[in-house]
Amino acid sequence: MEQRKVDYLLVGQGIAGTMLSFFLQQAGKTVLVMDEGKANSASRVAAGIINPVSGRRFEPAWMYDTIYPFAKATYHQMGALLGEDVFTERDIWMVFPSEQMQQAFKTKTAGVHPSPYTTDPQEDRFAGWLQQPHGAAIVKGATLQLRTLLPAYRQYLLATRSLLEQRLDYRLLEVTDNGVTYQGVKADKIIFCDGVATTNNPWFEKLTFLPNKGEVLLVKIPGLITADIIKKGITLVPQEPEIFWAGSSFVWDYADDHPTAAQGAKLEESLRQLLMVPYEILDQLAAVRPSGNDRRPMIGMHPQQTAIGIFNGLGTKGCSLAPFMAHHFVQHLVGHSPLMPEVDIKRYFK
Repeated sequence: MEQRKVDYLLVGQGIAGTMLSFFLQQAGKTVLVMDEGKANSASRVAAGIINPVSGRRFEPAWMYDTIYPFAKATYHQMGALLGEDVFTERDIWMVFPSEQMQQAFKTKTAGVHPSPYTTDPQEDRFAGWLQQPHGAAIVKGATLQLRTLLPAYRQYLLATRSLLEQRLDYRLLEVTDNGVTYQGVKADKIIFCDGVATTNNPWFEKLTFLPNKGEVLLVKIPGLITADIIKKGITLVPQEPEIFWAGSSFVWDYADDHPTAAQGAKLEESLRQLLMVPYEILDQLAAVRPSGNDRRPMIGMHPQQTAIGIFNGLGTKGCSLAPFMAHHFVQHLVGHSPLMPEVDIKRYFK
């Protein structure tokens, strides 16, 4: 491998590594991203859903009023850079699974401070298509087209000589007081953005990851053409006319990261409880998510090995969190501003 010197060596090109490399370059720093291009990484299997509410009480997601406008602006900026449309605002047609959920929604929207992200539908958009005896709500959401963004940004990295298409071997990484060296590449810092692979990282054993496996179906629903996300137990995200991403499951005890017949059957059962029409299974996918124990990102440099850092643990809200948190980390790295205590990995090293 040729001799090179960069400011930052980043490991992983999912949504975390992509956003961190983007903002580091915006700050004038040189980066080299190392990624093997694993087809079933969490970012490559995810649907890229951005949902403003969490839980059964329709509460706004953490920091959503701040992170969503930032994410929207950033993804439009990246789309312009790459010449691709990567971000779409969509309604989430949230079907109530019970009368209790319906009443919880009505209580929330009729309160003193109703959510700006939820509304009552004026008409039933899916009569004859969905089983929805308790009605539905509209939530203002969005999707990030990860299957467009990640490959397009990968090509951008290749074109700018900023990508190594290989897997990092910890045994070959040399760490000194002045930075790191990896097979001829010298960097001031290395930052791990490699999702669930970080659970085996020897420098971050103190971080508490709770990895879980998700499985999804790719389905064809003949005649159903909509821009809406549909959610009731299972979530349908339009990919192209009549084709939907349908998922996803959460499994904490799993043997590997491959699709299973058992989870495929559970997803189909959820489909049957939602749809009133025939459908066709086109494919089944699986990936392991790098969730943290407190559902907050894990960001920062190692307290002892200060040339080694991490940007991980974005979880199921990754597409909304990644731009703001990547920018926040870069402001810390370049401008020396403090990290928010909620995301700083110092909370694991006390």
